[in-house]
Amino acid sequence: MDANRLNGKNILITGAARGMGAANAESFAAQGANVCIADLDIDEAQTVAGRINDSGNGKAIAVQMDVTSREDNANAVAATVDAFGSINVGLFNAGLNKPRFFMDIDEDNWDMIMSVNTKAMWLGMQETARQMIAQGKQDEPYKIINVGSIASRKPLVDVTVYCTSKYGCLALTHCGAVALAEHNITVNGYAPGVVVTPLWEQLDKDLVDIGFKQREGQAYEDIVRDALQIKRVSYPDDITGTASFLASSDSDYMTGQMIHIDGGWCIQ
Repeated sequence: MDANRLNGKNILITGAARGMGAANAESFAAQGANVCIADLDIDEAQTVAGRINDSGNGKAIAVQMDVTSREDNANAVAATVDAFGSINVGLFNAGLNKPRFFMDIDEDNWDMIMSVNTKAMWLGMQETARQMIAQGKQDEPYKIINVGSIASRKPLVDVTVYCTSKYGCLALTHCGAVALAEHNITVNGYAPGVVVTPLWEQLDKDLVDIGFKQREGQAYEDIVRDALQIKRVSYPDDITGTASFLASSDSDYMTGQMIHIDGGWCIQ
């Protein structure tokens, strides 16, 4: 890891109190970035920020944030700028899932998933871009990074709403790349498959509850056996390298791309 790769980058990360968000925050800081840990769970966000500040690598602040609130998105951007002087990168990582079979989807399930996974990403992109535009163009492009999913490429019958929300993330990445190019803002993303995080641990239980799997752990086993070319599930540390690449100057000539980090699932 290059300890100077992200020097001078001031980065906002949503859903950063645990899982992939926390792993990316610590990875970015270890490469010299300053990071704003934004999450609804302020206690866990402060814990992550504390680990970063204690490490002596980069700097971190914690902000409580409801990602579905425009006001909270604007406040998180403002907090990043107040703490570090500007914002260079926005990583929109917050997301959730609650499986339902197609005919069991109700309005509450639809609204919850679409609000957190898609509406919140749109709000975050818009408020972050608004600040970047106000800061003026710089030599290196500003970066917006969206967390997609294998679910934007695969129809999964047990998580139809999640698939819909992640197709929306892909569309926001494509449309944002076109809309923001004139402001020297690139928009890219990465699409994980099965990552062992609290979200997936809960999903594993939920799949048993709806009768899609017979026991906890079966979903992991079935996907590894039937879908993945790399025969193991992934962990947050498998994701941080690609996220760092997208946050760094190494990706300056990329925009509108969604990179799959899925163990080969999307080619199955």
